[in-house]
Amino acid sequence: MTARPPIAHPGPVAQRRHALAWARAVPLDFTLARGEAVETGLAKTVAAAGCDSACVGIDGGRFDPFRYVLPAASPDSEHAAWYSATIAPEGGVTVERATAIVGRRDGAGFVHCHGLWQDERGSPALGHMLPSESLPAEAVRVRGVGLRGAVFESRHDPETNFRLFAAGPAQGGEAGGRSALAVTLRPNQDISLALEAICRDGGIRRATILGIGSLNGARFESGPVMESYASEFFVTEGRLEETPAGPVVRLDIAIVDMRGAIFHGRLVRGENPICVTAELVVVPE
Repeated sequence: MTARPPIAHPGPVAQRRHALAWARAVPLDFTLARGEAVETGLAKTVAAAGCDSACVGIDGGRFDPFRYVLPAASPDSEHAAWYSATIAPEGGVTVERATAIVGRRDGAGFVHCHGLWQDERGSPALGHMLPSESLPAEAVRVRGVGLRGAVFESRHDPETNFRLFAAGPAQGGEAGGRSALAVTLRPNQDISLALEAICRDGGIRRATILGIGSLNGARFESGPVMESYASEFFVTEGRLEETPAGPVVRLDIAIVDMRGAIFHGRLVRGENPICVTAELVVVPE
């Protein structure tokens, strides 16, 4: 298959194509209170658990009000892609599944969340939740992996001209943990092969992989191709598995294109370049 042309971002291409930090993994299982903004609730609870960052899943629950955006073309040359106008379903939504990276921005808690939900009519949508503007309409259970010693820190990225999470050691945080690896990946590299190389260098042979990001098109082992150069995805099941040829990444994702069309499936290794970023947590076994 012909390789997709790389995304042309506006800034200088960074030499290092990933950032990472080891951490101690902490199981998280808690409830978001009704009426408290998702970002506030997640950031507060992760900090209270003594964690510097986290990757958590929301599996079910009603949210009203609820706000989200879709991937879109950039209106100017300042970015390679952008976001749609804010979408605010009347009556809120029921979240089927969502994944959130909980980190820091300008000294405060910050959340990046992609998920799948249904409006009152049962129409499905997938997109980028606006967690500071979305509130649970009932108590909502959240489970995931907290990180002690590593943080996803939002900062300006010259290459893409976005504020993006970058994985790194937490300042003044717990050191010495090696039960989870926080990873961020830069554009125009295949997500599976990049993860395999990082795991190989880190001596990881089997692991669970969690996270979110964007892809420049998506090729699946079965099913139609997602052709959009901008997208939003979350990992529905991610594994690093032992094979006779060595450890191999298997990523099942849910992803949305710029038209709002939703795709599901297992990614073909070597054919899924990152559009803007991928934010991932690798939990070795």
